[in-house]
Amino acid sequence: MKALLAKKVGMTQIFDSTGKRNGVTVLQAGPCVVTALKSMENDGYNAIQLGYGEAKKLSKTQAGQLKKSGAKSQVLREFRDNVVAEIAEGEASQPALKVGDNLTVEMFEVGDKVVVSGVSKGKGFAGTIKRHNFHRGPKTHGSHNYREPGSIGSGYPEHVFKGIKMAGQMGHQKVTIKNQKIAMIDTENNLIAVVGSVPGPKRGLVVIRGIR
Repeated sequence: MKALLAKKVGMTQIFDSTGKRNGVTVLQAGPCVVTALKSMENDGYNAIQLGYGEAKKLSKTQAGQLKKSGAKSQVLREFRDNVVAEIAEGEASQPALKVGDNLTVEMFEVGDKVVVSGVSKGKGFAGTIKRHNFHRGPKTHGSHNYREPGSIGSGYPEHVFKGIKMAGQMGHQKVTIKNQKIAMIDTENNLIAVVGSVPGPKRGLVVIRGIR
């Protein structure tokens, strides 16, 4: 399993070997510190906990949790997988991981397909046209149904069903984009450029996972 925590830098464009122009998103990926290894025997599940960034000040709880790894990570995320236990014990083809190890962009290669997850930009309270791509009503013949949602139910059973598309909070939810191709890797600056857009604002936290 390949996984890294990253920060969204922004978008740009690069040219591949054939001269094709691709819009890419640049991510500041890692280095991530292995802060904990959880096993089925001790914790009831297999997982690797990674830390990213550096916090200005840690609480006593956080400092105690990160004491073994020696890190001052600002963000912690766990990655559950059946392969995690094999990697941690050194039974898989990959080398064994230990608490305190650093994971960098070198684990990925140009051309790899990855899954990128992040929290999308919040749009606030939005109407049905912006939120669900509804059509507006006619502006002629005395109609006043310009941007109203229209009927939300019938006379029976005299209540609105759950899941009806209506106005409400838009955005600010987890979005996962699969099969994004890595176009460029800068090992010196820990940068990864993936083709296409990535959910979230600039400086937003994203998770990069490799596809097995």
